[in-house]
Parts: sequence; structure tokens; C-alpha cells
Amino acid sequence: MRWLKQGLIVSPNAQAPWVGTHAALPVVSQLDGRQRIYFSSRDARNRAHIGHVTLSLGNLDEPHEFSPSAILSPGAVGTFDDAGVTSSCVVEHADCLYLFYTGWALGVSVPFYLHAGLAVSDDGGESFRRLSEAPHLERTAVDPYLTASPWVLIEDGVWRMWYVSGTEWQVTAAGPRHRYHIKYAESRDGARWDRRGLVCIDYQSPDEYAFGRPCVIKDADRYRMWYSRRGDSYRMGYAESRDGIAWTRDDERCVLDVSSGQGWDAEMVAYPVVADVAGERVMLYNGNGYGRTGIGLARQAV
Repeated sequence: MRWLKQGLIVSPNAQAPWVGTHAALPVVSQLDGRQRIYFSSRDARNRAHIGHVTLSLGNLDEPHEFSPSAILSPGAVGTFDDAGVTSSCVVEHADCLYLFYTGWALGVSVPFYLHAGLAVSDDGGESFRRLSEAPHLERTAVDPYLTASPWVLIEDGVWRMWYVSGTEWQVTAAGPRHRYHIKYAESRDGARWDRRGLVCIDYQSPDEYAFGRPCVIKDADRYRMWYSRRGDSYRMGYAESRDGIAWTRDDERCVLDVSSGQGWDAEMVAYPVVADVAGERVMLYNGNGYGRTGIGLARQAV
């Protein structure tokens, strides 16, 4: 499964008032023959906002149209997402778009707290409203540390979610370090989730301590998951499953590594999202600085 890099397609450069220092965690949504890419960008206070750019992945010379304002910004002071919101997944259901996202809050004993949130749009993604000022996935006995980065598919009336769950904060000489892996949950309405602690992707070595947002696609014969895995820095990961619950990791099959030299993705590759566009499978991803350098495109080799 080789991926052929096509280079940067979105570089954050103040194209709209909400576009600051990053273009992180891309999400692909189909839109009348073009694609809308939701992503997160940081303001002068390092708080992430979510907006989108509409473009054609089949013809990158066509104009890029950025939303004039963010479609979701940090929440009210004291809420779970008052320090930032980062994109994770967009699901279409019953003429609405559901934006699953990660809310950030600053901590004292640990640097930050993460919780999964949910916002909905009934105008085709031009604006979103939070369903609640509370987290969509609160901490529980199953997820006692943090929840983040949901990816959701709806199959036969069942909402299926793969999400990041914290397992501990390690005390190190440099300060507390998070550890989180990928779990699975189900829902009948997208609001109330049955979380049983089912782990899909777990740590493979003592050096591995975090996984970026999962992206899951169901093909005819199997589920495929792409994610980023973190040791010294983020690298791509890949797994397959017959039922979406029991997964087999095969990271070496996702052949997309850092570039040589001093390129925009020479230090890390992270946050992949895979989509089928005009009969071709493509991947959008971030490079250095957790999205600071922008969003790149790769096409799957035939």
C-alpha cells in the first residue's frame, strides 16, 4: 500500500481571519464534485478554531475558497473546550452534518484535559452549533483520563465510533506525559454511547505512548484504519479488521514516511485522513509541528 506524495495543498497564510499558525487534522467532505476540507488553525493565544476550505482534489489549480469565519471556536470560559477545538470527523445524517471534535482545557497537575465534543449543522456546513456545552464523551470508569478524536461510521442504524482514550499520565523528568490508545463504542442515536472499554489499537512497545486521530473506511471485505503513532515523533500506522472491533496492526504496509532533508514533512507525518475521490483513493495528512506547515496530499499507488 504505497502512497505517492503530491506535496502541500494547504499552507496556513492568513487566507481568512481565523486561519492562523496551523492547518491541522484535515477532514474530507464531498460537496458537489468538489471537496470541503475541515481543519483546525491556531490563533495568537494558541487556541485552535475549526473552519474549512473548499477545493478540488482532482484539479488543485482551481481556486481554494476558505470559510470567511471559523465554524466552531473555543467555548465559554470554564467549559471543556475553552482552550481550543480541533477537528476529528464529519458525518452526514438526516440532512444534517455532525461534527465530532476534540475540546481542549488547560490543567494544573497535568498540562491539558481533552474531551470529545459534538456540534451539528443544518445549513450544509456553513455554520455549526454545539449540542451541549458539556462533553459528548465525559470521563467515566472506562475512560478515566481523557476522550478525544472520534471517528464515526453509521451502519444499519448503528453509530460506530473509534476514539482516543487515555490510560495514564506518566510522571517524567520533563513533567507529566500522556498515554492514550484507541477504543471502540456504539450508539443507536449518536447521542448516548455504549462504552465497554474495547481496545482496538494498543501500545506495541514501551516507547509508544500516543495515537493520533483514527480514520476508518469500510471496504467490501474488511475495515481499514489509518492513524498516527507516537514515539520520538509521529509516524503513520495502519490496521485491518473483519468486524471493526478486533484489529490487526500492520504499520509497515502504510508506506508513507517522512521526507528527507529539510522538507515540510521531514520531521513527522501525522493525522492521516483517507477518502475515495473520483475513483481514486487519496490521503491528506500533516507534517512538521502538528500541522504548523500545513496539509499535504498523497495518492495511493496503483
